[in-house]
Amino acid sequence: MKKEKIKVLFRHRSMEMGGVEKVILSMLNNLDQEKFEMTVCLNINQGELRDEFPSHVRKVYLENGKEDLSKNPLIQKIQLAKRKYRLQRAQNNPKIADQLLNEKFDVEIAPTYAAFSSVLNSVNKNSKKIGWFHSDITLPKLQPLVPDILKQIPQFDYFIFGSQQTRDILVETFPDLKLPENQVILNAIPIEELKEKAKAFHPEFPEKTVFVSVARLHSRKGFHKLMEAHAKLLKDGFDHHIIVIGDGEEKENLKKQTQELGVTESFQLLGSLLNPYPYVKNADFFILPSESESWPLIIADSLILQKPIISTNVGGIPEMITHEKTGHLINYETEEMYEAMKRFLTEPEYVSTIKENLKDIEKQFDNQKIFDTVENIITNLVKK
Repeated sequence: MKKEKIKVLFRHRSMEMGGVEKVILSMLNNLDQEKFEMTVCLNINQGELRDEFPSHVRKVYLENGKEDLSKNPLIQKIQLAKRKYRLQRAQNNPKIADQLLNEKFDVEIAPTYAAFSSVLNSVNKNSKKIGWFHSDITLPKLQPLVPDILKQIPQFDYFIFGSQQTRDILVETFPDLKLPENQVILNAIPIEELKEKAKAFHPEFPEKTVFVSVARLHSRKGFHKLMEAHAKLLKDGFDHHIIVIGDGEEKENLKKQTQELGVTESFQLLGSLLNPYPYVKNADFFILPSESESWPLIIADSLILQKPIISTNVGGIPEMITHEKTGHLINYETEEMYEAMKRFLTEPEYVSTIKENLKDIEKQFDNQKIFDTVENIITNLVKK
């Protein structure tokens, strides 16, 4: 008799390009489809990755994405207002999503804190609930949400942290918090697929040193500070070019800042790209100026592509990069960004040492172990 598959539901807001979205896709692509029947429920069918789900995964969504709305600004405004109202209704009444899904799941997974409430408030009280947390609990912008997050964490049957530092900070900050059974699971990297994508095309770069960065354009990603360091370096005679790949609410502010600092030509905002890896592979250096991170996939991607990296020393990044050996770690300060970039621009021997140390770096990424661990968590939870 054929063994019945375990039914797993992932809940998420939407599929804009981002680290959590890539984690979801890596799980859906690599968890054993002979063991698991997987469904994704999106609040909004929106984002560059919305059509990237593997064919064996069922996708359900509550509302259409911006891509499907009217191009007429007035009509779109009305559609967005209606969508917001319906999403609020669905949040207050979990039966709406339940009726759309029309199925009972063995396990429901919240891949980020934004999905905690939709999983915990599920109509299906018998499903096992897994929470996944990728954030620094002390991040200032997270503080309005912290009381709810702390109430929700103990309600999960199992809890996964995206990096050791994410877990350590939570435990140190709230030592009395009753954590459910939990584990640190790093994000998986599709190494061969990444290398192939990096060879897809050869971007045209200016004839000078190029730094590239890939991230959502949020204020906490630190691109405003990076631009200040860039402008100062140019003023001091250190010629170079910066390319930033990503989209987000900070885009207009950053465009305005490029004009104010006179760097519109040398600080290039490319927008979001489905395949940014040829830029990473062909640039001279990668830089990530974030105020906070968990375990950013793009750092692992850049290491695998053997790119010397400058990154802020936040989240799980020091678990990935050894300072002055496999990269260069800095504090979230404009002056430190300036000094690190200047060092990369003026000390070729230092850069060569880092490159040499990156030759065997991919050995530190064990994808199969990650997928096996997640599979075991799900399977053991269902047995309880």
